[in-house]
Amino acid sequence: MRTRLLSAVALAAAATLALSACGSGSGGDDKKITIGIKFDQPGLGFQAGSTYSGFDVDVATYIAKKLGYDADQITWKESPSAQRESLLSSHQVDMVVATYSITDERKKTVAFAGPYFVAGQDLLVANDNSDITGPDALAGKKLCSVTGSTSAQKIKDTYADTVQLVEYPGYAECVTALTSGAVDAVTTDDIILAGLAAQPQNKGKVKLVGSPFSEESYGVGIPQDSTQCQAISDAITSMISDGSWQKFLDKNTDGTGYKPDADKNPPTVAPCGASS
Repeated sequence: MRTRLLSAVALAAAATLALSACGSGSGGDDKKITIGIKFDQPGLGFQAGSTYSGFDVDVATYIAKKLGYDADQITWKESPSAQRESLLSSHQVDMVVATYSITDERKKTVAFAGPYFVAGQDLLVANDNSDITGPDALAGKKLCSVTGSTSAQKIKDTYADTVQLVEYPGYAECVTALTSGAVDAVTTDDIILAGLAAQPQNKGKVKLVGSPFSEESYGVGIPQDSTQCQAISDAITSMISDGSWQKFLDKNTDGTGYKPDADKNPPTVAPCGASS
């Protein structure tokens, strides 16, 4: 009898420990969320040692807090443009907040909440360049963009007959190619280019053309089977209404000279499941 009693007590204690370890309430030691961001986009998603900064990082941290996760419960995972869908589909990340344009093509494999920002595709050129004023002036030029990006796809869809597109894994490599003279221009969203142009190593060497030729609605990418879309959308709405959105944007674009399209920003959050 005594042996059975001790065994029962031991089993009860083990069960209590197991329940404590798996606690999902706020503050549970093992409660974690993995968020995909860019590591190489100054002002948006940027890694310096063990520190992560940028507008996307601030947006993601705010959303995570609304979902019940403190900043120290976030694991940041690098999410290059070409890998975002696979990272979500394979559940390597819980969400992606990485200048991720909402498109119907991407909705075939992932879901989106948002948008939380609307950018426009633009061009970055050498500071002394006066010939390239927009995409129609790129005939015969070498243009750099990133593999898997909507920016690269738009060039392929619209300007493939006139523009020589060079694709790199990241935009920092594109800007290096531009400053070295290997390419004539870089294309991606205006807010990304503004952040890159403002970096000390690039200042005075490159400039933003300032003629956006697309509309890019940034969404929070989530797996298609996620149940968090509405909670994330509610968090974005709250972030905009309580002033945090503007604070994050101002902080992360300070010194770049960048001003978003005021007619489109802050955006209206779409109902979950709605078309972009």
